[in-house]
Amino acid sequence: QVELVESGGGLVQAGGFLRLSCVVSRNIFSIGTMGWYRQAPGKQREMVATISTSRSTNYADSVKDRFAVFRDNTRNMVYLDMFSVKPEDTAVYFCYAELRSTLTAALRDYWGQGTQVTVSS
Repeated sequence: QVELVESGGGLVQAGGFLRLSCVVSRNIFSIGTMGWYRQAPGKQREMVATISTSRSTNYADSVKDRFAVFRDNTRNMVYLDMFSVKPEDTAVYFCYAELRSTLTAALRDYWGQGTQVTVSS
């Protein structure tokens, strides 16, 4: 069973820094796009940042110039560096990855369980 396991969430003061990490829990054939989404209370899940296999990145307007997504393909990991965090960044953050578990398997979307990020003012 493939799992995406997040870590690094927690409580941080406004203006501070937090790094989220996510690892694909077992060996898989290939990984496509990876990234992060978030869901605040009472709101829909939204894209925060994604990074393709060629390391092309895409960011939500609300986090551009503050957050940075990067990946380590040797470790099957994706990270999100969150600089200058704001109270409105408070949400559950979900790791995302397109994975092909075996040579003949279809490319599928996988999600982590989520990690809480709370920014205090």
